[in-house]
Amino acid sequence: MRIILYTQQITTDSSNYIKTCIEEILKYNSKLFVLEKVYKKIEKYISFPKQTTVLKKISKTNNIDFLICFGGDGTMLKAAHLIGKLNIPITGINTGRLGFLANIPKQNISDLISDLYNKKFQISARSLIQVSTKPKLKKKLFQFALNEVSISEKNHLSMISINTYVNNNFLNTYWGDGLIVSTPTGSTAHSLSCGGPIVMPDSNNFIITPISSHNLNVRPLILSDKNSIQIHLDQRFKSFNLSIDGQTEKITNKHIVCIQKEKFKINFIITKKNNYFDTLRNKLLWGLDKRNNE
Repeated sequence: MRIILYTQQITTDSSNYIKTCIEEILKYNSKLFVLEKVYKKIEKYISFPKQTTVLKKISKTNNIDFLICFGGDGTMLKAAHLIGKLNIPITGINTGRLGFLANIPKQNISDLISDLYNKKFQISARSLIQVSTKPKLKKKLFQFALNEVSISEKNHLSMISINTYVNNNFLNTYWGDGLIVSTPTGSTAHSLSCGGPIVMPDSNNFIITPISSHNLNVRPLILSDKNSIQIHLDQRFKSFNLSIDGQTEKITNKHIVCIQKEKFKINFIITKKNNYFDTLRNKLLWGLDKRNNE
């Protein structure tokens, strides 16, 4: 196996789990990789084996089999954008908070490495949103979203109107604090907190969810990701925030945000001990009712 480790933040606690992971990887005579910027950040916490390969960036020529993240969902999102089209399966050890994406418990590191070595896992191919604007932005944002694209007024203080079109056909004017377009993977993120539905990851859909809608009869909408979405902004305001998986850039009322399905996908590793339904129950505290124990 050829495995690369990734993290954004390091603590004494998380470094111990990374050490455990390295020890387990070496038991199987696997090749260990780490990005240079990650290596510099954590080398004072961890003594890497001499055979560790430090990379400036990930490329096809590295022939990496798996990427293992340490952190929360933000770290998983960043890792997904690092991989892009390289088709490297990823998984996450949850050393962060909620962990819908980084869903492997810290105590299951040994089982995870064993499952990877023995190929006791499945791949969940996650669809992505391709994002573009007319006119194009000068600053290069993420070109795709694993979770969601959101638009809001710059200062989050005013109610705005957003005209939304599907395949250039007018859908609706959304009045409120903004609008979210999410993937099925992102249905458990910002969209969920705004009343959006939970959608299975293998569904081929977009979810359009208004943020604090002022129209009480407006509800989130699920539509096939074969459609394209165009978003026109409120002309009364000059500046808005466009957020793609948490990376934010200011856009003007002259921009049109265009959304469609990305051509490639990001592959998540799913083990028997950490399937999607287990994650939903654990993270959303489903079933924690004393009546279930009576």
